[in-house]
Amino acid sequence: MKIAVASGKRKEAIARATVRDGKGRVRINYKPLEFHEPQLAQVKIWEPIQIAGDVVQKLDIDVKVKGGGVMGQADASRTAIAKALIEFTKDNELKRKLLLYDRSLLVSDPRRKLPKTPMGRGARKKRQKSYR
Repeated sequence: MKIAVASGKRKEAIARATVRDGKGRVRINYKPLEFHEPQLAQVKIWEPIQIAGDVVQKLDIDVKVKGGGVMGQADASRTAIAKALIEFTKDNELKRKLLLYDRSLLVSDPRRKLPKTPMGRGARKKRQKSYR
């Protein structure tokens, strides 16, 4: 039995997608993608699946995602799904299609949160000075 595993990251969210032969099911954290909320995140996750086309009809895709917010998880999931599909099919044409559509499907976003600095409440904010 052939299995492909890939991961995707966005902000604090980390997703791990597993692709195997099956009946065309797509699940995010053990729930079918059709029931994933909000609708905008669901549409985002569908993108690499729609670009892949008929290939996905015979595959099961399971995604486990944790950390971050709703949209960060959606972006991490779509990246993981796209990478796993390419690893499973080894199809250069599919890879080219995904890159033409959106590069972030195959390349995780490297931006991360800045660490908190001394003398302030956050990464950039400083305590105000008063000379009166």
